[in-house]
Amino acid sequence: AGRDGEPADSWLAWGLQDLVLARSRIARSEADEARKRIERAKLDAIVAYCETATCRRGVLLRYFGEDPPASCGACDNCVAPPATWDATVEVQKALSAVFRTGQRFGAGYVIDVLRGEATERIVERGHDRLGVFGVGAEKSAIEWRGVFRQLAARGLLAADEEGYGTLSLTAEARPVLRGEESVHLREVRRESGGRRRKARAAKERPSLDGVAGGAERFERLRELRRKLAGEQGVPPYVIFHDSTLEAIAATAPTTLAELAELPGIGEKKLERYGRLFLDALAAAPGADPEATEETDLLDFPDELESI
Repeated sequence: AGRDGEPADSWLAWGLQDLVLARSRIARSEADEARKRIERAKLDAIVAYCETATCRRGVLLRYFGEDPPASCGACDNCVAPPATWDATVEVQKALSAVFRTGQRFGAGYVIDVLRGEATERIVERGHDRLGVFGVGAEKSAIEWRGVFRQLAARGLLAADEEGYGTLSLTAEARPVLRGEESVHLREVRRESGGRRRKARAAKERPSLDGVAGGAERFERLRELRRKLAGEQGVPPYVIFHDSTLEAIAATAPTTLAELAELPGIGEKKLERYGRLFLDALAAAPGADPEATEETDLLDFPDELESI
């Protein structure tokens, strides 16, 4: 499709997590600062393309120095122009929530504060007593994620370059907070109840059909991940993605070497979390009581390391 002037269909999907990971990779690369500036500019151009409310073909052509017509008549924005809305008040709420919570958390946590979700983490930190707690309860989490994604795309929020997803205000946010500038955003459509239920079911019941004890192991691993993420104040995916937990649950490794063979487990994560997740597997119902772990000096007391 799309060859010789024929029409083609394409699908675009992106989220704030993609921006966080991309910025982290650039920051951690061994390139010099000049090259990093170029890569950040390219990333900003991609994000602008994803979030544009104008003709997508026009964005591409202008990037390459051409002068396109106002409409191509074929992209999603030209066929069905997206609705925009004056989001100034909601943006001020979002920016204030990021600031009031200390600019140390990701979008998910800040959205919970805005929606008045009295989670254990929020109550422990006293953020349920903030003035911004619950001021955005009228909007769904999906709608708020759309707001935060667009604020990051516009440069009003910056994601940390360590890859943890924490958000902070930029200098561009100041005039908006002061009411000196207004902000119009694309409307984010609410998901239907059916789609939300399906998404929730898919998250709660991973595809482990036919794997004996797989679902139980997955839930045990996910609970451990949730606990670790809460202790570290980071989103759960920073620990391990669901796909990695599914692989662990499906294969039930018993050694660090076996765990290291699975996707999404690098050397640092293996060292930091490997033993914890193996212990969780060993404690799961149906675990092999005879399974043993290979010797690892990291597990011995300090005084034995010289042996």
